[in-house]
Amino acid sequence: MRPGRAARMLAVLVAGSLLVGCGAQAPSDQPAVDALVQMYDQRSGVWPTTGWWNSANAVNALTNYMIVSGDHRYTWVLENTFAKKRNAARGNFINDFTDDTGWWALAWISAYDLTGNAEYLQTARRAVDFMWSNQDDTCGGGLWWTVNHGYKNAISNELFIQAAAELATRLGDAGAAYLDRARTVWDWLQASGMINDDLLVNDGLNAATCRNNRDTTWTYNQGVILGGLVALFRATGDHSYLKSARELADASTRAPGLHVDGVLTEPCERTGCDVNGPSFKGIYVRNLGELNRVLDDHPYSDYLIDQASTAYDHNRTDDNEYGLHWAGPVDRVNGATQQSAVDLLVAAQPIPETPESAVSTSG
Repeated sequence: MRPGRAARMLAVLVAGSLLVGCGAQAPSDQPAVDALVQMYDQRSGVWPTTGWWNSANAVNALTNYMIVSGDHRYTWVLENTFAKKRNAARGNFINDFTDDTGWWALAWISAYDLTGNAEYLQTARRAVDFMWSNQDDTCGGGLWWTVNHGYKNAISNELFIQAAAELATRLGDAGAAYLDRARTVWDWLQASGMINDDLLVNDGLNAATCRNNRDTTWTYNQGVILGGLVALFRATGDHSYLKSARELADASTRAPGLHVDGVLTEPCERTGCDVNGPSFKGIYVRNLGELNRVLDDHPYSDYLIDQASTAYDHNRTDDNEYGLHWAGPVDRVNGATQQSAVDLLVAAQPIPETPESAVSTSG
């Protein structure tokens, strides 16, 4: 069986598996997925109501749903996006931003896991190679945010850790170099100071001082690092990565600045988010869900179900479209707000459990 997420999910979806978390149940994810696809523009190959990198996350959210649920009705969306956008910008879903490129790398790794299409994996590999070409020793290491090399930020480096570690488990002998690079960037990120005393990740480094710029602790920065650490664990078997991930997840799920009355709330929601912000919370819960699945006690199931139930009850239209504010009321609906809702609902679904599907952080 091909290594990767599809193989892992097949291992836990076998007959006779036991569903974990069968107390409170999350709302169904399928209606939100159907609504997300209704927003997709087949002619352009993206979601026209949101941005380029947000569409990568919509592809990833849709693919994760298909992997987890076994409902493969929408593989045509992946095929269409790949065909329509493969030659955009620099080609191979690469542009001048290393974070944009990283989102597409992760989307095509997931698409490979679902379909086995080697073109998807090779496209992701080219994207990750491009990201690495923007790494140097300034501020002790790490990747630059853009090809102009003016800012070293958290998200580009977190995405590289995750994508490179994911490639390491899918490329055979060629994966060793990607694992080494992922470890190098994680070691640098830990030492960079971007993870603050509250165990929350700030946006980046001050270019003049190479110190934490104390900029906003966006939810997606708290999430992608969890996915990166899970990927490092899967590539190495080293439980210290899960221990670090759990410490970070405990901090972010309890952070007062990221919640209002217990509901996950993006910092920009108080004043108005730009085109980027509506995707952030979905990315956070997608990666929190990945961590929750791999930990033997699934410590974040209740949190995810509570968030999903709140959004379903207070932030959903009659057409199963979701807005920005999970606590409600529904305001603007677009591809990014819907992607976040799909990520949330998928992450909150019951976890099929077999003896091999989850691990303890005590090992």
